[in-house]
Amino acid sequence: MKKYGLLINGQFKDSKHKKNIINPSNGETIAVACMASAKDAKLAVESARNAFDKGPWKDMSLLERKNLLLKLSQTILSKAKELAELESLNSGKPIKETTFMDIPSSAATFEYFANNLEKYLTGKIQDIQSKIAKVKANLLREPRGVVGLIIPWNYPLLIASWKMAQALAAGNTVILKPSSLTPLTALELGRIADEVGVPKGVINVIPGPGEEVGKIICSSDLVDMISFTGSNAVGKKILEYSTKSVKKLIMELGGKSASIILKDADLEAAVNSSLCSIFLNQGQMCTATSRILIDQIIYDNFRDQFVEKTKKIKIGDCLDFQSQIGPLASRFQRDRVISYVDKAQREGLRLLCGGRIPQDEALKKGFFFEPTVFEGAKPDSAIFQEEIFGPVATLSKFSSPQEAIVLANNSSFALAACIWSKDVSKAEKLAEKVSSGTIWINTYGMFFNELPYGGFKQSGFGKELGYQGFLEYTRLKNIISDQSTDSKPLANYWYGF
Repeated sequence: MKKYGLLINGQFKDSKHKKNIINPSNGETIAVACMASAKDAKLAVESARNAFDKGPWKDMSLLERKNLLLKLSQTILSKAKELAELESLNSGKPIKETTFMDIPSSAATFEYFANNLEKYLTGKIQDIQSKIAKVKANLLREPRGVVGLIIPWNYPLLIASWKMAQALAAGNTVILKPSSLTPLTALELGRIADEVGVPKGVINVIPGPGEEVGKIICSSDLVDMISFTGSNAVGKKILEYSTKSVKKLIMELGGKSASIILKDADLEAAVNSSLCSIFLNQGQMCTATSRILIDQIIYDNFRDQFVEKTKKIKIGDCLDFQSQIGPLASRFQRDRVISYVDKAQREGLRLLCGGRIPQDEALKKGFFFEPTVFEGAKPDSAIFQEEIFGPVATLSKFSSPQEAIVLANNSSFALAACIWSKDVSKAEKLAEKVSSGTIWINTYGMFFNELPYGGFKQSGFGKELGYQGFLEYTRLKNIISDQSTDSKPLANYWYGF
């Protein structure tokens, strides 16, 4: 049984608290991971602070930093098979997803920000010609300092890589707090960083309870920034903790995304992609389009095809390459999904398929749940408004694009949305009226390191990725030099005697 320690100041340390890490496909223990205590969290914060203030990290040239991040990217790829299997075993997501999506995307993020950090951090010189002075301003981007990275259990390595790649490329030091449920690949990421030569203390990885470990990271005045991805409820706690000291925050707090299927959409593409948009990773995605809105003219046709294909999705063990949907990440998460399904049925929604724990004997020990489709949800029903974070979709009709916009925007979340139409120009105009941080047209789930990602309303604030996301991890310094040549600066005369 492999044991994982806490990574603090370049050393993997034991701790009093241990947690058995479970394979959701069969409920069996796959590893034992140390969980941080309050004392461990304080040590990690101090380690990151010292590494930033006194260590060699800030004195490294941009080229040296770039090369370290490129080595990190290359090492992730060299260990791709091992990491993909570990991610699947820990999270339950099918091995096909971790192999072809999560691991290569994680490596690509480090590569992208390594190759662009010099461009993004280059200062800008501005000559200011005003009536009172001639000055030169040097606008410098510099690291914020110590950054707390708090990541969820649904994409452990990928979201850790998103945040860490940007933070390190900008020159920050980090405390990474992965979920206690799925900490293994984040701990392996810390091991890889140590292996390629990232200086001690620059990266600290400490899974542990949010009420204890997360609270210390967020409230510490030694931490300059928090980047959090997770639930709205936990996000509110982090906002509260962070009031203890002023710091920069990025908050990605989930969603209740809508997909708008217009009557002129390519029906086959819309059906197939909608399956992906809600059932990928068992629906455990912040961007899952669980509200599928269909023009009433094509509603019956779409519904019949969608349900027929949903019933054919292969449920299976996470390490089986034939599996299209794996188990939910935990028994608790499955129970939560079941509670929403039961509530929807009590509210009178029509269950079109799924809604049960699979009866296959081979799946009974895992936390599996059938892909589920409802119709007839009212705009104020729980299943239409609340984030379920599971493989549950609702189908609803609309009679006009205007009604579709009203339904799509009828949510306290505003993270992502999809629009399906052969008339791209019409879809783009419609997208301007949808309240969402990311809107895909005739596709789903396309994330690019070059483009920013983040939501509005209760989905949070701040951006990840792209130039705009990178800048979140920096602070802007303005250095002004008086360029007067034939007279002294105005300030000289104010109190001159």
